[in-house]
Amino acid sequence: MNAIDASSVFNVKPEERISLSALLDVVRERRVEFTRAQQVAPDVVELMRRAGIFRALVARRFGGDEMTPAEFIQIIEQIAVVDGSAAWVASFGHASAYIAALPVATLERIYENGPDVSVCGALFPPHNAKAVDGGLEVSGRWKFGSGTSTADLVGVGIKAEGVDDGGAPRMALMPRDKVTIVPNWDVNGLCGTGSHDVVVDKVVVPVEWTFIRGSAANLDGPLFRYPVMALAAQVLAVVGLGVARSALDTLIEMAGGRGSITGAPVLANRAYVQSEVAQAEAALRSARAFFYDAAEDAYATLVAGEPLPLDKVNLLRLSSTHLARVGVDVAQTAYRLSGTAAIYTDHPIARQFNDALVVAQHAFLSTGTWQSAGQILLGLESPPGFP
Repeated sequence: MNAIDASSVFNVKPEERISLSALLDVVRERRVEFTRAQQVAPDVVELMRRAGIFRALVARRFGGDEMTPAEFIQIIEQIAVVDGSAAWVASFGHASAYIAALPVATLERIYENGPDVSVCGALFPPHNAKAVDGGLEVSGRWKFGSGTSTADLVGVGIKAEGVDDGGAPRMALMPRDKVTIVPNWDVNGLCGTGSHDVVVDKVVVPVEWTFIRGSAANLDGPLFRYPVMALAAQVLAVVGLGVARSALDTLIEMAGGRGSITGAPVLANRAYVQSEVAQAEAALRSARAFFYDAAEDAYATLVAGEPLPLDKVNLLRLSSTHLARVGVDVAQTAYRLSGTAAIYTDHPIARQFNDALVVAQHAFLSTGTWQSAGQILLGLESPPGFP
């Protein structure tokens, strides 16, 4: 594989940078377009680059901002309030922490032209990669390649021939032009994430451009000791928080509007609506507080130079699953209380409800993660790959 060619596209000049609010304005204006196109537009991904999304968790030694996990997650939350699909794509800015498991020399090549490099990928199913001159020959087809059509680097899951990974999947990283995107993302929610299939045909990837998913970083600092699998779950779960927040706010806004066509009182004057809105607000704020408390407590432990105990890592995963589930419940409440208004495909609450549902379907946040978290809480052995 040829390493990334020198290109100014990765080097956002100071005068080219934009604020997060400017990015949000564009996303708000074009979010319907993303759904119809089944992906966030390339020029909007470029605006994410200019807003610093992809440099946020890059090490300072490479020119990145090296934010705390909570700071980055809050950015994704703000984007999700505007549009779930855009936030899902932006969330892969966390991949810079993920790929910190690569050799430092490889990271230096990746960031030699600046820290604004976007990385996406598709892990499953891992395909066998045979050893050849120059590295590993990678071929196969992978599902759920969110954001890969506009990424700079794409990672795919492999089983490396001649390399003992202890059964863990390995990621092989390559330039975007080495992969083929098969447009087949036809779903009910998060329609604009561009999570199409990824196809690779006999691309030779040097071993030093591969890493075991979730393995320890080769960089120093608390950010790079933060558990990357938990971070991956957090940046996705917070999308559910954002879209649920938006759904509830949309309901509250419309509740004081026109009355029902049946002559019933406006929503805001109905006792059951008042009660359920209050319960939804409390549930969402409570889940959010647990979620950020776990994140900030874990990071503070690492800043203090202490190892992160299993129970705190488990709370990162548990709070993420809980947040995603509460997001679904709140979005469903907004959908149900809005009556026939939300049954139309172009209604914002319909979109937000469907987005929240898809967030909670992700493997990192699925029903099985409750059981895994419970096993750890009960002092049983940690399941493989969790937390």
